[in-house]
Amino acid sequence: MAANAPESTSATAPAVRGTTGDIRRLIARAKRWDVIFIVLGILALGVGFLTFLALFLDMLIDGWERLRPEFFTQFPSRRASQAGILSAWVGTTLVMIVTAVVAVPLGVAAGIYLEEYAPKNWVTDVIEINITNLAGVPSIVYGLLALGLFVYAFGLGQSVQTAGLTLALLILPIVIVSTREAIRAIPAMIREGAYAVGATRWQTVKDHILPYSMPGILTGVIIGLSRAIGETAPIITIGALTFIAFLPPSPVTADFPFLSFEWLRAPFTVMPIQMFNWTSRPDEAFHANAAAAGAILVFMTLTMNGLAIWLRYRLRKNIKW
Repeated sequence: MAANAPESTSATAPAVRGTTGDIRRLIARAKRWDVIFIVLGILALGVGFLTFLALFLDMLIDGWERLRPEFFTQFPSRRASQAGILSAWVGTTLVMIVTAVVAVPLGVAAGIYLEEYAPKNWVTDVIEINITNLAGVPSIVYGLLALGLFVYAFGLGQSVQTAGLTLALLILPIVIVSTREAIRAIPAMIREGAYAVGATRWQTVKDHILPYSMPGILTGVIIGLSRAIGETAPIITIGALTFIAFLPPSPVTADFPFLSFEWLRAPFTVMPIQMFNWTSRPDEAFHANAAAAGAILVFMTLTMNGLAIWLRYRLRKNIKW
């Protein structure tokens, strides 16, 4: 028995070495695929970034001469040299305020309810499927819905509030889906720890789930608002003006209660509509105006995304797991 032991050990040694060699080859092959995937990802990112950079620089060069303070403080005009974007950027700001006020609370609340409170049955399954599908519906469909619902059925007219509600419907599925994904990313031990010390479901959501998921929710909100700020089709459908030389009433007044909501019912225009108006004209000077307005719109979108990244970083930094 003792004499046969070395022979048994020497017989199994090549098999062990062979198994180790196979593992090393598998690891090396996996590393090669990792490198290939990284290179392809960098190439795809470079192509997308360089394409955007080239288009943005071309637009910036074409409209550079019009990027002056007067361009922001003048109304549209039939003369390209005197035309500005005052009514367009003010209208865009007011419409985005309405959109954010409506879409963000509703979207976040709906996402929290579906993820934390809703029973898991066929009704919620149907709702979840429809919400996911609505995120991919073309924007013109929302414009037609808003035209029949808000303009004609509710009698809101072609106003700032109609545009804000339309864009809120457009980004609502995005906010709901991003909220649910952010909540799902929270480890189960957070909920279990809260319930273990006697917290109610609402206390768990308010004090733990919502703060920890806020960076992800905020990212989805900014992505939705960035999409809404550049939408044209639904705004045209509900009757946005292509030429407007006045501003809506001011939200702030000198008399008590110092707030006015008359601007919600005022006619409006937005930056994409103003750009569409200028690009449809044959005069090259108006095309330069459109390029300048496009550069400003891109800058506004990048600013929103940069703010989201900064807030997400600060929120994650303050979270202690």
